Amino acid sequence: MTSSPRANGGRGAGATNRAALIAAARSIFATHGLDAPLSSVARQAGVGQGSLYRHFPTRSSLAVAVFQENLDAVEELAAHGDSTLGDVLRALTGQAIQSTAFFEMLQIEHVDADSRDLARRIGAVLSPMVEAAHADGTIARWLTTDDVLLCMAMLAGALAKSPRAQRDAVAARIWMLLPFDPSPPR
Repeated sequence: MTSSPRANGGRGAGATNRAALIAAARSIFATHGLDAPLSSVARQAGVGQGSLYRHFPTRSSLAVAVFQENLDAVEELAAHGDSTLGDVLRALTGQAIQSTAFFEMLQIEHVDADSRDLARRIGAVLSPMVEAAHADGTIARWLTTDDVLLCMAMLAGALAKSPRAQRDAVAARIWMLLPFDPSPPR
């Protein structure tokens, strides 16, 4: 889907352009992955590439802006006193089903502060949840936060190669193979 270029809104258009770029990138990344051409993001947002690069000088800075909302939702869920590792993993799995690009972002070499912060934040959410799951016997004590992140990366890799209509079933099969299962009790 492409948008017609919007009329130049002058200096006041900055926030509107930024929001349009984030919405377009979310859609493009969900469909085509993190390596999608940034020109298609600008085109769908209805802005020029110059505007894209003024707001987001790197692909990483754009991806971080897109996935802030994903991470904010996970942090909010984890902040509830009754949330479990399974709850958080179900939420992350739902995000992976919608867009594997979020997990691509977590897997890339963290060469800039924005991507390092994204990885740090997801680790900070998962670490206490993993410790609580160790304490209540939900998962084996040898499983680390890095192991859980690796499981999420493997899940995202498999989902990226699966047709969208089959992603729910693929995710359920993968979780059955792993040493813990975040699916709801049957």
